[in-house]
Amino acid sequence: MPIKILSHDVATKIAAGEVVERPASAAKELIENAIDAQSSTIRVEIVAGGKQLIKISDDGVGISHDEVPLAFERHATSKITSVEELSTVKTLGFRGEALSSIAAVSQLTMITCPAEQTGGRYIRIEGGFQQSLKSVGAGVGTTISVEKLFYNVPARQKFLKANSTETGHIHRIVSHYAMAHPHIRFSLTSNHRLIFQTDGNGNLYDVLVAIWGIETAKLMVKIDTTKVQDGNHKVLPLQDITVSGYIGNHSLHKGQRNHMVFFVNGRWIQDRTLAQAVIQAYHTFLPIGRYPVAVLNVTMPSCDVDVNVHPTKSEVRFKHGHVIFKQVQRPVRETLVTDAPMIRSAQTIGMHGESSFPGGADRSQFGIPQHGERASQFAFDVQQTLPDDESHMPVMRVVGQVQSTYIITEGTHGMYLIDQHAAHERVMYDKLMAQHQAGAVVSQKLLTPPLLELSPAKSAVLEAEMDTLTALGFEIEHFGGNAYRLLAIPEIFSSNDPMMMFNEILADMAEGIVPLSRETHERIATIACKRASIKAGQTLSFEEMRELIQLLEKSEHPRTCPHGRPTMIHMSIYQLAREFGRH
Repeated sequence: MPIKILSHDVATKIAAGEVVERPASAAKELIENAIDAQSSTIRVEIVAGGKQLIKISDDGVGISHDEVPLAFERHATSKITSVEELSTVKTLGFRGEALSSIAAVSQLTMITCPAEQTGGRYIRIEGGFQQSLKSVGAGVGTTISVEKLFYNVPARQKFLKANSTETGHIHRIVSHYAMAHPHIRFSLTSNHRLIFQTDGNGNLYDVLVAIWGIETAKLMVKIDTTKVQDGNHKVLPLQDITVSGYIGNHSLHKGQRNHMVFFVNGRWIQDRTLAQAVIQAYHTFLPIGRYPVAVLNVTMPSCDVDVNVHPTKSEVRFKHGHVIFKQVQRPVRETLVTDAPMIRSAQTIGMHGESSFPGGADRSQFGIPQHGERASQFAFDVQQTLPDDESHMPVMRVVGQVQSTYIITEGTHGMYLIDQHAAHERVMYDKLMAQHQAGAVVSQKLLTPPLLELSPAKSAVLEAEMDTLTALGFEIEHFGGNAYRLLAIPEIFSSNDPMMMFNEILADMAEGIVPLSRETHERIATIACKRASIKAGQTLSFEEMRELIQLLEKSEHPRTCPHGRPTMIHMSIYQLAREFGRH
């Protein structure tokens, strides 16, 4: 094909794909504009997870009448005027791409009115082309309605998740900016139902209550300090860097990382440096496989952080990343130790950048090479699955367990290492799906039904998927507001903590953990089995190991868990003999 320049329409839609990935992306950009407009109230309304409608209303400064059409041109912005200003940008938006990108893939209307002008201005744009521009009556502020997102880009539209999943992503955006800016009144309405609202009194704790509920908020501890201690217990000022917010105490933890929320100068970001600093600060405080809850705002000079890293502005680059790591880790650790003084300071990791092992154990006890040692290399090639001519597992003899995670077995073709978590997922999933297909899912009534105070996002997911959860053996009763009683669970999950398990199932559902290509009941069953199955690090008796292996032997799909991850690896007799020099 000859080289040619793309048409304006095609180029605009390609560029829009970098900024607007899903409804939540559009909501994020519009909310940031509303915050930059010095709004004191921001209202977000969505329909069908934002696929049909996203409406953002604010009472900010508005846009001058003569600048309204210009606002939708690519690279049109009022935030910066030169490349030098990128190093000191203080606004959330600055790239001049959001409005043009959203308008290119939707049917958009905007009504805006600045305080100094009487009456407002109305504009409608469809697929990037202006359809109408006129004067209208309006109050001070801006209202933008985005309808039929991706109506003209079907390739992007088909990749959107279920309405409940997209609603969860938008809830995450709105709630996080409500945390970052507690002085602004936020509200979120989904399908004409109020999900949450904050009162804008400037108190972050009140925002946490509105979003996560009073029970979670009561377990949060405030961080508000400009001083920490180094290893010699000398007080060191953080100079121009401050860390504030709330962290969960040692009894509050989650099965996923998404309850660690970070802001830099009021901008919500996702950053591995900050996440790892908090995780290391919680060393010895949390069970294996659990993650902290934290809402932290790092305030620092704009010149020390580059916000122009990604089109969505969700990532930043720190000028002194190692300094930020320490200055986030220290106040978090100090707060935890103060809140739980029984934890000895000797267990603290990290004031000098090194991690301690549980109980002060030597590194070699955990199979970790000493400094200067070289880890031995395995010479054999591990066969990742069963031999190709086997449609099912052979009969196996249990030999033992490695690190309370892998079961060692002997079969007719050699040695097998079974991932106990993945294997139990497969066994539970097969049993639950067989019961569901037969219309005979066995439920277990709970003697004392727990009362679940759900977040608005989880409540929305629960309401959307109530019928499917009921068909899979869960029995849930609405108790008013965002409160529900869990009356029964599938019988195969009866050995688990029902409240913790069900909360984690809802969290995974909100995140869209399992691909949308599966039927809804299959997705939920996969998530439920993941949360209820035996975990890595759980010691099993020989009887428990034998029973698990026997059940896996009966499976039609023993090689993988429901997510597609291998349940086992196989080392043949020949491989073992070769490694020991017998061939």
